[in-house]
Amino acid sequence: MSRRKPGATAGYGASQRQLRASELIRHALVEVMRENEIRDPALIGVSITVTEVRLSPDLKHATCFVEPLGAGVDATDVGGQVDEIVKALNAHSKFLRGALGRHIDMRFTPDLRFRHDVSFEAAERLNRLLDDPRVQADVFKPDGDAE
Repeated sequence: MSRRKPGATAGYGASQRQLRASELIRHALVEVMRENEIRDPALIGVSITVTEVRLSPDLKHATCFVEPLGAGVDATDVGGQVDEIVKALNAHSKFLRGALGRHIDMRFTPDLRFRHDVSFEAAERLNRLLDDPRVQADVFKPDGDAE
């Protein structure tokens, strides 16, 4: 009977092996994207941050969460084009996988799937809620109102 140690998994339920491999892939993918110019109109002049990589338990499939810098801001050149940028990355995922295979030392280079990281938008929404005067009134009640 095999029992897992308490705390053997962290994050989203991933094993230590998955977490280590995910970080290895994330760092290598950043290097690959910096070194290789992908000739796609949606990616020209776009800086992309790879915020997280999640691997399947067998390490053969990787979901890469990306945030194009300035893509959420309408005033920038890439403003409002997040979907096109992610679509272009997915279209070139086989090329990126091949280049990634030359940067990492793993038995298998995982298939790559790109998704937009919405955690920044969620954090911004939460900050706006916390800045709301009604919320501020509840958080910072005067000392005389103690019940």
